[in-house]
Parts: sequence; structure tokens; C-alpha cells
Amino acid sequence: MREFGYQRAYDVSGAVALLDGDGEARFLGGGTNLVDLMKTGVERPELLVDVRELPLNRIEPTGDGGLRIGATVTNSDLAAHPEVRLRYPALAQAVLAGASGQLRNMATVGGNLLQRTRCGYFADVTSACNKRNPGSGCPAVTGEHHNHAVLGASDHCVATHPSDMGVALAAFDAVVSYETADGPGELPLADFYLPVGRTPHLETALPPGALITTVTLPPAPVAAHSRYRKVRERASYAFAIGSIAAALDVQDGLVRDVRLAFGAVASRPWRARAAERALIGAAADAENFAAAADAELAHAKPLPHNGYKVTLMRNLVVAGLSELAEEAAR
Repeated sequence: MREFGYQRAYDVSGAVALLDGDGEARFLGGGTNLVDLMKTGVERPELLVDVRELPLNRIEPTGDGGLRIGATVTNSDLAAHPEVRLRYPALAQAVLAGASGQLRNMATVGGNLLQRTRCGYFADVTSACNKRNPGSGCPAVTGEHHNHAVLGASDHCVATHPSDMGVALAAFDAVVSYETADGPGELPLADFYLPVGRTPHLETALPPGALITTVTLPPAPVAAHSRYRKVRERASYAFAIGSIAAALDVQDGLVRDVRLAFGAVASRPWRARAAERALIGAAADAENFAAAADAELAHAKPLPHNGYKVTLMRNLVVAGLSELAEEAAR
């Protein structure tokens, strides 16, 4: 790890000013991803701006019935918050599925959204990687890719986004607010992550030097009837090989509203809008749940060693939505 400077910020404008125009500076929250990448040499910032003392650690209701979550709220506090558990249970479950208790105590909401991929080639500075070194190639396409993307990838990058929390936020139409030297702005999570295309090193639509300040969940009654389901390769905490955030509203046996997002299958949390469209007004049964999953996965392009993910995601959708439908029928 090379030497770096360190400064602690106490207000948002001061934090943004410290990073303004400095492409070699980074904001530091819990450090659970950034510091690891600094140790391996993937990240080599000259300055860290510690934002943990900023007044962004509250969770509060919005005037229209949603929730506003500060960027420095820890994952532990997010998962334990009574309003999150009551109104967006899939979000609390996703956070609890994401890491050990020690990591959740440090990791922040803003940092979780900005964490980098866990692709082995990305983490190995001796390997080619278009995300780390644009134009060098993507060895995962022909190499180790059993846990890589089956949706939305390109020949330039097949890595997946590792966030569990982001999958639930995607299902519930979260909006990310940020501050820059030019003033505030916001991005729907649907537009927050950029498509891979030919530029996988460009990961988000945040302006240079932007500091995430809050994440807002709009009101969504269906979210109160939601679940997060995750499949991983070991029983202890690990990154997903497939996951879903699902919410379902059933009336008279028919789907009145549904939210569905996939994790560990793309470079970003994947909102399953084709599946949602297929289900609105349909009978809430396993046959229709499977057909909806097939509609979403019809454009999947698995690599030679990760085709299992298509079947896995189909089964997760059927199991997760069936559980919610059974609950609604009680």
C-alpha cells in the first residue's frame, strides 16, 4: 500500500471541497471495500476524506410516506431500524444476508452502493482487466467465470455487482441523492449504474467528486409484503451466486402489484421488469411465476460455466413468489 493523506470532514460542503478536482482522492466511509482494494493495489488514492462524522446517519420518514436513509447509516443500523423491518422487510433481510456482524457495523449505505466487483481478475493487479485497466481485455470471458454475469454483460466485462442491499433498493425504486461542488443532484437507482458496453471502468452516473448524501425509498405498500432470498456457496457469509428481492400484492388470487429484482447476475442490481409485466393481473401460482421468470431470463447469455444461474434464478423466483402468495392467502 502506498502512502496516502488523510483528512476528516465534518460537513458536506467541506467534504466535497476536499475532493473537488482531485482525481486521486476518495471518500472513506467504513472502508470495508476500499481499504481491501488499497491493500491489493487496485485502488491507489493519494488522499482519503473520512466522511463518517458527517450528519448523514439518520433514517427518517418522508412527507409522502417513504423513508430517507442517510449515506453514513451503517448496515447494522439499517437492518435493525423498526420502520425498515416493518415497511421494507426485504431490505433488512438483504443487509443481514450481506456480511458478518463486524462488517455490517462498519459498512455504510453509501459505500455499499459504490463497492467494486469481487471478480478475481479485477482484484489481481497482475491480470488484465478492462474495469481496472481499460483496453487490456477481460480474461474472465474464457477463464474462471462460474459466478459471473448472465444478463447485461458484454465481451468487455462479465463481472457482477456484489451488493445485496442494492438488489432490494432496486426493487423498491430507490433514489440516490448526492452533493457536488456545483450543487445537489439525484439519480434513480435504475439510472445510477451505467451499462457495461465497451466502458466497464465507468461504473456509475455520479458526477466526478460527488458525495452520496441520502438514499430515498418512495412509498410502496407492496414492499411490506416482501422477501430477500440468497443462494451462496457456503453457509457462512459469502457473496451471492444468485439472489432475488421480491414483493407481492395478491387480491382474489390475482397479482395486483409485484416487485422483483435479481442479484449476482449482472454488473448492477437487475430490476426484472419483464417478469413484473408478465405477472400483473395473472393468477398468483407457480406456473405463472415460472413463466414470468422465463420472460426475464429469455435474453440471458450464460458463459460455458455459469449456465446454472439461469435455472437457479428461475427456481428462486418461483420459490420466493410462491412463499409470498401462500402468505397472502392465509
